Amino acid sequence: MGDAMARKKDGDVLALFSALNGGTDLGSAGRDMEFNNLNVLIAFAKANKFPKPVQVVHHPYATFHVFLSFTGVAGGGTMGAGLTSAAALPSDFSQDLLKDFFEFSVSGVPVFQDGNVVVDASNDGVGAIFSREAMVYLESVGFVTTHQRDESLRATEVIVLSDYGVFELDDTYGAPCTFQAASEATD
Repeated sequence: MGDAMARKKDGDVLALFSALNGGTDLGSAGRDMEFNNLNVLIAFAKANKFPKPVQVVHHPYATFHVFLSFTGVAGGGTMGAGLTSAAALPSDFSQDLLKDFFEFSVSGVPVFQDGNVVVDASNDGVGAIFSREAMVYLESVGFVTTHQRDESLRATEVIVLSDYGVFELDDTYGAPCTFQAASEATD
């Protein structure tokens, strides 16, 4: 139940991505999220003065293409040209919550993978580059469970409740980025 609630909340935040930057997408359907394309996203964030911290969130298959396009990646440690491995999650982020989703950093901007990014029929997904100041998550009631007995079913129902909301705070501090998120096969 906890995982289902976390996926629901994550999906609600991911749904905000497409409206950032007035809906102007920095990526393109059918395009791979290669190292150079990722640098374009970072340059956009810096040129538009996104408040720190800034991060990129996209589907794991999309972020995988950054590694494919970057020659000489052996994993671990510094990989050159501003690309660093998962060992270097910036301290601005909650280590215990995000360490499993962090992939690497490029020019000081962490890139996170999120398998909940919806992949459409064309194998494209919409991720985003954004500042923490772009969106808000408010919670008045955390994860609460209660039990209710239903004698007609001869069962006890478990009820999960969480009262929260997500919304854009400043859509100029983020931008959606559509990239190819097709599943990969091993050789």
